[in-house]
Amino acid sequence: GNVSFSCLEPQVVPVTFLSSSSFLALPGASGQDEVFVSFQFRTWNKEGLLLSSKLHQSSSSFLLYLSDGRVKINLHKTGRVLSDIAAGSGLNNGQWHSVSLSIKRNRISVRVDNDVTSSAHAIIPLQIYSDVFYFGGCPSSGNISECNTSFGGFQGCMRLISIGNKAVDMISIQQNGFGNFSDLQIDLCGITDRCLPNYCEHGGECSQSWNSFHCDCANTGYKGATCHYPIYEQSCEAYKHRGNTSGFYNIDSDGSGPLGPFLVYCNMTDATWTVIQHNSTNLTRVKSANRENPHTVFFKYSASLDQLQATINLADHCEQEIAYYCKKSRLLDKSDGMPLSWWIGRTNETHTYWGGSLPAVQKCACGLEGSCLDSQHYCNCDVDRDEWTNDIGFLSYKDHLPVTEIVITDTYRPNSEAAYKLGPLLCHGDKLSADVSFFFKTTASSGVFLENLGIQDFIRIELQSPSEVVFSFDVGNGPSEVVVQSHNSLNDNQWHYVKAERNVKEASLQIDQLPQRSHSAPPDGHIRLQLNSQLFVGGTASRQKGFLGCIRSLRLNGMALDLEERAKITPGVEPGCPGHCSSYGNLCHNGGKCREKYSGFSCDCTFSAYAGPFCKKGKQISAYFWTGTSVTYNFQEYYTLAKNSSSHASSFYADMTLTREAITFAFRTTRTPSLLLYVSSFYKEYLSVILARNGSLQVRYKLDSHQDPDVFSISFKSMADGQLQLVKINREEETLFVELNQKERMKFILSSGTEFNAIKSLTLGKILENNDVDEETTKANSQGFVGCLSSVQFNHIAPLKAALHQSSSAPVIVKGRFTESSCGTLTGADSTSSETTHSFADHSVPIDEGKPLANAIRSDSAIIGGVIAVVIFILLCITAIAIRIYKKKGIYSKNEAKGSENEDSAESALKSELSMQNTANENQKEYFF
Repeated sequence: GNVSFSCLEPQVVPVTFLSSSSFLALPGASGQDEVFVSFQFRTWNKEGLLLSSKLHQSSSSFLLYLSDGRVKINLHKTGRVLSDIAAGSGLNNGQWHSVSLSIKRNRISVRVDNDVTSSAHAIIPLQIYSDVFYFGGCPSSGNISECNTSFGGFQGCMRLISIGNKAVDMISIQQNGFGNFSDLQIDLCGITDRCLPNYCEHGGECSQSWNSFHCDCANTGYKGATCHYPIYEQSCEAYKHRGNTSGFYNIDSDGSGPLGPFLVYCNMTDATWTVIQHNSTNLTRVKSANRENPHTVFFKYSASLDQLQATINLADHCEQEIAYYCKKSRLLDKSDGMPLSWWIGRTNETHTYWGGSLPAVQKCACGLEGSCLDSQHYCNCDVDRDEWTNDIGFLSYKDHLPVTEIVITDTYRPNSEAAYKLGPLLCHGDKLSADVSFFFKTTASSGVFLENLGIQDFIRIELQSPSEVVFSFDVGNGPSEVVVQSHNSLNDNQWHYVKAERNVKEASLQIDQLPQRSHSAPPDGHIRLQLNSQLFVGGTASRQKGFLGCIRSLRLNGMALDLEERAKITPGVEPGCPGHCSSYGNLCHNGGKCREKYSGFSCDCTFSAYAGPFCKKGKQISAYFWTGTSVTYNFQEYYTLAKNSSSHASSFYADMTLTREAITFAFRTTRTPSLLLYVSSFYKEYLSVILARNGSLQVRYKLDSHQDPDVFSISFKSMADGQLQLVKINREEETLFVELNQKERMKFILSSGTEFNAIKSLTLGKILENNDVDEETTKANSQGFVGCLSSVQFNHIAPLKAALHQSSSAPVIVKGRFTESSCGTLTGADSTSSETTHSFADHSVPIDEGKPLANAIRSDSAIIGGVIAVVIFILLCITAIAIRIYKKKGIYSKNEAKGSENEDSAESALKSELSMQNTANENQKEYFF
């Protein structure tokens, strides 16, 4: 027949709609009573206008569009929707899909992908005649689209467009043959698959639109723009530091590395143990096993071997108990030296040592200790007795753990039997902590932490100023940087935490607990940094901007970098870090802060109500209040307002919001009612602690300015009995605990709110400013407080100490007569017979010179007599000491120069202890640059 040796394929010319303002206008089928339009499209967007047209000589129009990945048709007439049909689903998957639209007289139908099940029909009450079809969008008049739709234009590709069963020639349109278009790309489908390759890590599901992609991290155990950051902690130790108790937890041993999380049991005891179970924990008996037919058992753990290895590598110590019970069943055949039973570890190596022994030593625990039943053997079971005995112990060589297989061969003889039991894998301690991160401390104002360079690309993290850390990088399209600024100085010689990440979507930086800062990744850059130099830690390749201080716990991409050996051979770098606060900071008590020193540490008791080298042994700060005395501690410096006097005060203090308070104080008084403590707010909220007229203690919280205060009364007895009363008040959101004299402890629930907003000041004694308080607080404030207040602490604030010892710099205002006293001691005399070491008087207003307490007057003669007795006693002591010194003069003269150094310093008090302990006794390795 007539055969042609060629095959003419129809020319397919795709067209790309580049933006939401793109459109293609083609003439319609005017004058015909039937309309048929078909085309193919592909897109990543869930929404977009595919086809629209105005109806001939009417105010009606129809729209064919994508909505949530489905094709829908709307038919409008004078603002009313006459028809709304839909077909297909998931059409925004980037694949080609065909659409056929048929309109004949008053019937409209649409079919997707030639699938009868993906079609829809509707009867419409009018006939459709169209002059122009708009594909992908509509022309705009100014900023208003003629389509008048609530959704944007189509972004994607179309091809094989046909109107009235006649194919549209896109080349003719490109050559201005007919039709009209805007912002199109003809003869090319310019769609980009942004999910290939898939940049969503850890199994995150990638979805995309025309401009970007999105990672769904649900059920992956990770979070972030690319599912990079783990949502679970790396170890049980980390959960314990968050305050969690024993229980089952998911851990992610390699952080953001490739290994996923898995479930373990965390036993929170003195040493936090990670417990990883396997599938055979019961005692199992074995008979009739020999070398030709051994008894072999395999152990399957709740984690993969890679996950187990990461957990073991991260831990300080791991162990696994193995118990072998035997009756005429040996572990070792002494005649030929061949093992009769053995176990296999993680690396698939055979081991013949048993619990309590050492690797490469074919012994059990008793053989190592010399306590076996027979000294000629190294295991109890090798004695081969016809009675039950055992070899039990812990395997603790980390490189061999966990046990994955046990093989037993010597239970084939008469009356021979064995049993075994393998415990779970137990690990505790963290060698390193955190993720892609490090800790630093310094006193320098700037310096580079890390730098890595390429020909053009680079990455750098540096301390740019005392309060600013910068993460900068270049992926081939110019430098970019992420900056985090801290309100507090970062060069305070305390540890600070840095975490940085860069991926194809964004770059982020976090410092301590400050909010994470993120910047979108610049367009058209490399996917991966192209770096070809060494990683510089603590400096740059040019040896400029070197970092002076300490860096520890450095991790990159989930891998820990141990710099200890490199530090030993690098000039100017020393392993370890001159600081002891991480080890001995807990010796600073009562809110004292540990401060690093070059030769040790000291306790800063500025914000503690106690003094002394450890903010513990010094005397309590006590003061005697007279009638009208007022001590006010302002939580923020008042001069802040002076910078912008036109702004309302509350705008400056909006960040001073508390959801918890920890208050402690002690008092003595015989007066009621009395105001003990008052905390005010710029929002008319307050806390008052008062003694009612009957001597009961009342705590009054008003955390909602529109409600009455919550009142909690503690009335075991009158507390105005002149005895020292100890009070502790702790609030956690709506829960309030009150403790009296370290005995009675009561729990209350607040109803007025959980946030104490915009706190302003704390007042002890009398409130001098006008405040809107309840009637009982007003009565208690009428005479303020007369008596002794001691050891007052509000969170980290010690107002009495600030008033008495830091009056020149602390934000404290003192009004009236106010004297330091020893009245706050439990064994002290009556509070009124106090010794005055500091006295303050307000010289801006008249001092209250009313009559002092009568018992204070009567105490004057007693004080004079006491002073005379003390002077006589001191003279006698001096005489005795002088005689003693004279006799020992030769001995003391040799040593007197040594005894006067650093008497009051904390490191002196710990000198003997620190000299005997290793100051690097931390899990983290630290490096001093």
